[in-house]
Amino acid sequence: MANIMIQGTTSSAGKSFICTALCRIFKEDGYKVAPFKSQNMSSKYYETKEGYKMSTAQALQAKAAGIEPNPNMNPILLIPNSDTGSEVIIKGKLHKRMEALEYFDYKDELKPMIEGTYRKLDREYQIVVLEGAGSPAEINLKDKDIVNMGMAEIAHAPVLLVADIDRGGVFASLYGTVMLLEEEERTRIKGLIINKFRGDKKLLETGIEMIEKLLNIPVIGTIPFSPLELVDEDSLIDYDKNCNTIVQGEEEMEEEFKKLSKLIRKNLNIEYVYSLLKLD
Repeated sequence: MANIMIQGTTSSAGKSFICTALCRIFKEDGYKVAPFKSQNMSSKYYETKEGYKMSTAQALQAKAAGIEPNPNMNPILLIPNSDTGSEVIIKGKLHKRMEALEYFDYKDELKPMIEGTYRKLDREYQIVVLEGAGSPAEINLKDKDIVNMGMAEIAHAPVLLVADIDRGGVFASLYGTVMLLEEEERTRIKGLIINKFRGDKKLLETGIEMIEKLLNIPVIGTIPFSPLELVDEDSLIDYDKNCNTIVQGEEEMEEEFKKLSKLIRKNLNIEYVYSLLKLD
């Protein structure tokens, strides 16, 4: 069926934020939608009713989509337990503990499982919202990539690239990320998103015009910095949240999803996003 992938120029650029918003928006518009992230690394995780472990972000996105979290939405979860090693969780269950180099060599063996798991979701849902990890321009890791452009290729997914302006260097990060990609990878990027903006958007206009000309990719949204009480899994959080330490009720979460949907509908070109989905 249809899909869209969100990648970022860095960790904590806002990939999970945008994916959560799209899951809610597509649900509101009457579509059956599911999230998917092939591999995630986090010391925090969500445990399903059946006892399976999966990414906190994909669990939140599933709830935004109005469906139960399922480990197939995050088939590989890496839970760090040292500077160089992690517990490797596959489809919610512990596979084994691996050092970084051992896991790096093992990733090729995981590709058939990842593809099969994704295809199953793709058959069951009208739209799948895919999330990348870190940056697609990590050129030292690209030959075994299974979560950014490698996953986009498996899913034949159009990509939106999001960058965090709050930490500075947003145009350099967008330009550098795109230019470090292979030519065929660049053609997958169909839109740029500037996230966590504070101030008057008119001040960005000349920069947006220049980056669009340099990359020949449209900037389809500038998202204001907007504190929301939705749980984070990234350590690079921007502000303290009660929901990161206290279990959040369903009603409160629902209110935050509504705020998020309204924010993104106002500041992101949703019609353009729909044009990329090519829904029947």
